[in-house]
Amino acid sequence: MSPYVLYAVDLVAISILTFAVYLPRHRRRDLVVAYLGVNVGVLAVAGVLAQSTVGAGLGLGLFGVLSIIRLRSTELTQHEVAYYFAALALGLIGGLGVAPLALSIGLMALVVLVLTLADSPRVMSRYRQQTMVVDRAIVDEVALVAHLERLLGCHVHQVSVQRLDLVNDTTTVTVRYESGRPAQVAAEATTWEQVAR
Repeated sequence: MSPYVLYAVDLVAISILTFAVYLPRHRRRDLVVAYLGVNVGVLAVAGVLAQSTVGAGLGLGLFGVLSIIRLRSTELTQHEVAYYFAALALGLIGGLGVAPLALSIGLMALVVLVLTLADSPRVMSRYRQQTMVVDRAIVDEVALVAHLERLLGCHVHQVSVQRLDLVNDTTTVTVRYESGRPAQVAAEATTWEQVAR
């Protein structure tokens, strides 16, 4: 089996992942360059390790160290980390190769397919998370949830208070919520406020 077939399949897979899936959805050009660079770099080194007497474990350990350094150097969201490790996985599969050839190609296709489906805007599109600064210091969690639901016009699933500033009268919270049910939320918010009183 020629390793060049897997190299070509890897380049096709990472191109699909970055240019057809990631870039249209997230529009971060800098990470497209990072994903391509990481993938081709891992592919090249894994290909050399596969042909040499140096153990593959040494190469994998080096990539583990490099990935930690890379992830600590900038703030990445969880979905960006998933794409980053998918680029690493594609490069390793393409460089090290798994017999038979169909298995390697199938694994690469699986990585691309899973990210395509999991990061689709249609999957859990109503669920959001954001950090907010509320212009009131709200100590009671029930009242805070009711206030956030009224502000956001949606159902709040979880609230995590990051900072409660009684001097400046602000509350910094991370809120996970589901959009799309304003009428029901308004009724529930009124009920929560009545219970809080």
